[in-house]
Amino acid sequence: MPIARLTAIAHYLPQRLVTNDALRRRFAATGEADAIDKFEAASGILQRYHAPDDWATSDLALPAARQALERAGKRPEDVDLIILGTDSPDYITPSTSVVLQHRLGAVNAGSFDIGCACASFPTGIAAGAGIIATSPGIRTVLVVGAYLMQRLADHHDPMVFFYGDGAGAAVLEPGKSPGFLGSAYLADGSYANCWGVFAGGTREPASEAAVRAGRTQVRLVRRYPPEINDAGWPRLFRQLAERCHFSVADVDQVIFTQVRRSTIEQAADAIGLPRSKAHVVMDRFGYTGSACIPMALSDALEQGRAAPGDLVVLIGSGVGYNQAAVALRL
Repeated sequence: MPIARLTAIAHYLPQRLVTNDALRRRFAATGEADAIDKFEAASGILQRYHAPDDWATSDLALPAARQALERAGKRPEDVDLIILGTDSPDYITPSTSVVLQHRLGAVNAGSFDIGCACASFPTGIAAGAGIIATSPGIRTVLVVGAYLMQRLADHHDPMVFFYGDGAGAAVLEPGKSPGFLGSAYLADGSYANCWGVFAGGTREPASEAAVRAGRTQVRLVRRYPPEINDAGWPRLFRQLAERCHFSVADVDQVIFTQVRRSTIEQAADAIGLPRSKAHVVMDRFGYTGSACIPMALSDALEQGRAAPGDLVVLIGSGVGYNQAAVALRL
């Protein structure tokens, strides 16, 4: 069977820079500027970028997708399938991937969305690799992660500190040499009520009362225990290493969900990975959720922290909670 290879990757950041100092000034009026200090110390986030107020998630996905295709030497018409991961979609339905398909001009492509939050991109890579391996007519798959959660956030809540906007896109194509190696997953739906947008779906359709109460905005209701990621990320790494027959010494980069630098460092230490091999971008990009893993991988390649031929592991952790990991040779 053909083996899926990642032949190009790109990321996109909107132009509006929002610094922590700007947030401190905003929340000084409400006496909550100290929350920004605490979030900065805990996360390592120093700034983030926000899209124009009239943009939707597909507006972020489009330039990332175009650049990834250009780097792969592909036209939109060459794309056979678009897989888009996000938990800040343009609409509840139709899918954001089909909106992107039309705007991109990928007239020969099918599409579907993946909605497992920040685990969406590695899940999309695994899905695309499996489809390439089993479907001879699918030769070019575009996998996109995009995030615009700040549009769904309460900008009077200091939690808006975390949300940065952005997108990343990768092109998968079949090859004979090692590319995609394997995947692993974890989930626990008992945490589904911790963090989310809880009105607007079938459990609670959107209503005036829901809007007034803020239930159509993203909310942190209760915190996840830190050990979910502290234990889950190393567990996924070890599962992948065992299944795909590699050691930590063989790995050139591990890209974790980019929400908290200390958690990334703890996970790297737990698996015996040098911290220099766990690339971080949240200090510059903010928390870009469903987009953070492809954005971090793209940035690592641009900075020379990763290179063609490297063994890379992607580990995503999203609300719900969902966790997913993939290993691939670039």
